[in-house]
Amino acid sequence: MLKIRAFIITVISIISSLSLFSGNVKISGKIVDNEDKPVEFATIRVAGTAIGTNSDLKGQYSLSVARKDTLELIYSCVGFKTVNHKLINPQGDLTLNVRMYPNDVELKELEVLGFKNNINGMQSFNTESFKLSPDVSGGSVEAMISTMPGVNSSNELSSQYSVRGGSFDENSVYINGIEIYRPQLVRAGQQEGLSIINPDMVGNLKFSSGGFPARYDDKMSSALDITYREPEAFEGAVSASLMGASLTIGQNSGKFSQLHGLRFKKNNSLLSSMDTKGEYDPTYFDYQTNLNLKPNERWTFNFLGNISLNHYNFTPHDRETTFGTAQDVKHFKVYFDGRERDKFETFLGSVSALYRHNRATSFMIGASGFLTNELVSYDISGEYWLNQAGTSGSEGIGGELGVGKYMEHSRNRLKASVFRLFIKGETRIKGNHISYGVDYRRESFRDRTKEWEWRDSAGYSLPTLPDGVHLVYNLSSNHNLAANRISAYAEDAYYIDTDKAYMTINGGVRLSYWDFNKEFLVSPRVNFSLTPTGSSFNFRAAAGLYYQSPFYKEFRKSVTDSEGNHAIELNSDIKSPRSLHFIVGTDYTFRAMNRPFKLTGEVYYKNMSNLISYEYDNLKVNYSGVNDSKGFVTGLDLKLFGQFVEGSDSWLSFSLMKTQQTLDGKKVPLPSDQRYSVSLYFTDYFPKFPKLKFSLRGIFADGLTMTAPHKSRAESYFRAPAYKRVDVGVSYQLVGAPTNGVRPYNIWRHFRSVVIGLDCFNLLDISNVSSYYWVTDVNSIQYAVPNYLTRRQFNVRLSVEF
Repeated sequence: MLKIRAFIITVISIISSLSLFSGNVKISGKIVDNEDKPVEFATIRVAGTAIGTNSDLKGQYSLSVARKDTLELIYSCVGFKTVNHKLINPQGDLTLNVRMYPNDVELKELEVLGFKNNINGMQSFNTESFKLSPDVSGGSVEAMISTMPGVNSSNELSSQYSVRGGSFDENSVYINGIEIYRPQLVRAGQQEGLSIINPDMVGNLKFSSGGFPARYDDKMSSALDITYREPEAFEGAVSASLMGASLTIGQNSGKFSQLHGLRFKKNNSLLSSMDTKGEYDPTYFDYQTNLNLKPNERWTFNFLGNISLNHYNFTPHDRETTFGTAQDVKHFKVYFDGRERDKFETFLGSVSALYRHNRATSFMIGASGFLTNELVSYDISGEYWLNQAGTSGSEGIGGELGVGKYMEHSRNRLKASVFRLFIKGETRIKGNHISYGVDYRRESFRDRTKEWEWRDSAGYSLPTLPDGVHLVYNLSSNHNLAANRISAYAEDAYYIDTDKAYMTINGGVRLSYWDFNKEFLVSPRVNFSLTPTGSSFNFRAAAGLYYQSPFYKEFRKSVTDSEGNHAIELNSDIKSPRSLHFIVGTDYTFRAMNRPFKLTGEVYYKNMSNLISYEYDNLKVNYSGVNDSKGFVTGLDLKLFGQFVEGSDSWLSFSLMKTQQTLDGKKVPLPSDQRYSVSLYFTDYFPKFPKLKFSLRGIFADGLTMTAPHKSRAESYFRAPAYKRVDVGVSYQLVGAPTNGVRPYNIWRHFRSVVIGLDCFNLLDISNVSSYYWVTDVNSIQYAVPNYLTRRQFNVRLSVEF
């Protein structure tokens, strides 16, 4: 076999050498997308040969090939349709410019509100990566986002993340241009359930960790822009695992397309690996639909719908936690009575009409509605013992540090709605791409909060006061609120293409008004990009004044009466926190091991004022409800993206960050302060078995800063241990692309892909801390008992596409 292979290679080499004497043809040109933006990293190869090259950051390419009667060039790039060009009897130097269209846009489509590739501070992603990602959520978009530089997620059960020192609430998320709202009362990841983003329906994904343009709303940290795809024909996908299942069905008849997604999740086995043992009964259900009607070339109508039902039922039995150091081991034991019943039900509907006046101008008008019905209900009591377990390696038992009882009660209800009307448009005038829009929103809230906690230590009710029995904590609220917001934006992306460089300048301004606090905001934003001709570098800079317009939790202020009872007041004097962004970055594209790579680096500084201080309690963000802080965030983000293994994309991210806020006259770090983070997403396959693939997702990030409950970090704070987690997955493709374009004539011919996989979550079985349970003895000494996240767990999954 080796001799035959060597003979074939020798013959091909001789033929190739002889062809050189007949002369070469030099082919060069530029590759652009459907919006005339350069397409970088596109692959250009000669069909039937190993000859090829890649386009640079300006979309330009050049290659020299032996003269033939017929040459076929193949142009391909992730996220774009493949383009084939045949050249008949080519001679001399040829210029061949190519236009490529996104995968989910038909060639006849004149979509101008569509997709951009790595422009204006927005980074595009290959959505195929999600299918192999080994994560607890089942290939979620947020799990992949958390591996980006500057992005941190320290809870595998949650889809929430922080970006460059911001809180969970400082990130805007859009699906088909509609802003998405998350449940407001979630306290822990096991309550959260399914993310609203269905990864099987995602067609295009763009993300910015700062310096995003004016079309995106008033958030201070990041923007995630999702566009659901349109199926090209009838298609479907089914997946099932030990933790849930999903079904996606799509169809396209030319003028009408529909895509439906159904997901179900029940992760009892995963939750049972936590320290608290009991009867876990979570049920997470999600249905989404994306409908598109195109009666003619000018009009497109879209409907986006979502129903999400996340129910969490839990009856705790007992908990046993050992923590501390090798020289100071403590043991915490609790026996529970009671149960918890939570529900988070959200509904979303959006309808829009897109009118294409001509190739240069289009308008969109639409309306959307969001409803949420949330309930957090529990009555749980427990008896606990906190003991000094003794020194590691000794026979000492240690002493009793605390013993007591406690009871927690909650009946928190929230019903909220957001109704929105909007109109927006885009116009091209020569090198200008002008975007503009107006948005009106009506927000309504019905808040009913009743929660309290009673504790007894060694027979004494805490706090111990002479005038009777008191609760250690209580909170109540009874509010109805309706408010209106109106906003408008305008931005211009100006493109300059010269012999020396390709430049992009995007400048815009966003205006908004909120009648609850009578506040008018002006948010100017600008970014600049420069790619010198013939250079492998791209340079960019961005600056802007960004605001964090409060949504509901931010302006709820706790007040205390003379008897120590806490109640919620709505602070109409609240002001929007603001952040002045300065970002400088560069991209360097290069080839190593004959494979493409890109090294990205960004340095940023954010000066913040009018901050509303907050503290984390697991996933719950407790705001002070007043503008009582100011501060800054600065850092460095690095990312190396490329094919560490040929044909398989991977990346490595590294971040350094420093945060500081001035609170009550003291300089302290922000709650989201994580001084360093390293994340890796790596994919591989076995050369002799290319259908057998391996993927790894690893995160190592600094711990968050935390405080005791109901205490200000200006008094004291401490840092939790670093978050360390590695998830791995192995998958085998039983059925894939047909060989030589011919499908086998058996039962498998009906399927495009059948993949079976095995995942190992938390491969190293590390106990990561999500929050702390605080034990107080009769002397008011507090002990922080860590609440650990999930341990090592295995999962089997099956995915079928047809």
